[in-house]
Amino acid sequence: MVVSIVVFLQEDPMSLSLLRRALLATGLAIGLAPLVLAQGKTELLVYSALEADQIKAYKEAFEREHPAIELRFVRDSTGIITAKLLAEKANPQADAIWGLAATSLMALDKEGMLQSYAPKGLEMLKPGMRDPRNPPTWIGMNAWSSAFCFNTVEAAKRSLPKPASWADLTKPVYKGQITMPHPASSGTGYLMVSAWLQMMGEPRAWAYMDALHENIGSYSHSGSKPCRQAGAGEYAVGLSFEYRANRTKRDGAPIDIVLPSEGLGWDLEAAGILRTTKKLDAARALVDFAASRKAAELYSANFAVLAMPGVQEKLQFIEGDVEKQLIKNDFAWAAANRDRVLAEWSRRYEAKAEKR
Repeated sequence: MVVSIVVFLQEDPMSLSLLRRALLATGLAIGLAPLVLAQGKTELLVYSALEADQIKAYKEAFEREHPAIELRFVRDSTGIITAKLLAEKANPQADAIWGLAATSLMALDKEGMLQSYAPKGLEMLKPGMRDPRNPPTWIGMNAWSSAFCFNTVEAAKRSLPKPASWADLTKPVYKGQITMPHPASSGTGYLMVSAWLQMMGEPRAWAYMDALHENIGSYSHSGSKPCRQAGAGEYAVGLSFEYRANRTKRDGAPIDIVLPSEGLGWDLEAAGILRTTKKLDAARALVDFAASRKAAELYSANFAVLAMPGVQEKLQFIEGDVEKQLIKNDFAWAAANRDRVLAEWSRRYEAKAEKR
């Protein structure tokens, strides 16, 4: 009898109230209380710049641990998601963020949009990969860093040497053969521009970007697309990041992966809670999971540097110690100067941006 009632409730939840009243008269309602509570789920709206091919695994892992919470993702490139969040400041839609640049979360925090929360296991994260305040408004997940995707087949056709450094990319031999992400749309693009400005100083960095611009065929509105374009032979060199480079080579593209010798631009993927969420318990559960070892094991399949030490295994096609090659990155400077830098970049280079 109970089994048939369970099936009926699952198939026809509209009859729940009527059945519950009937069951109360028979004394069966107490045994079915957990079933009644399980009918509704909390839907959590999560904004993210995670790669589309990562979200499925992350979502499924979280929902296995929290079957009463269903994640609904709004996903786009870093710059677009950041702009969307800022545009919605007066009427925020998202409950939480899972996988957006730390520099973007710092910009949101400056606007008073984030909720402070110390997730379980916070002490396990590297101090430099989380908001230093206690409780923090954001926690880091993993770093993503610059990498070149170099198509060896196209290079052989065109007699192009393999670049080893940022400086190499300004050589005339690469004219029209390089694509990179647009820094206003893509966090990968911005971390490169920010790295050049910090490594070289502003006058030299803008001069460098002027020279690089001469060799650029197109600025893409995606951090992944330049590597995919290079893998497909549209360009000989695609400036991207290590996850997409590793994945593209694993999928069979004829590319070599280059980590530029001067150092790697990088940013942190991070998670946080919107101050205005009405689903605080569910949002906290998400950030608890984002900071957990189980989540770190998921991140480790994609990235070479994690916020949680002792979990990472070497990515298949990435050579060398990526963490040692990361530049000394001033995240506060990168966040505070983002609008100014992007305005100047657009003034100089927007003509080669791909059409949206």
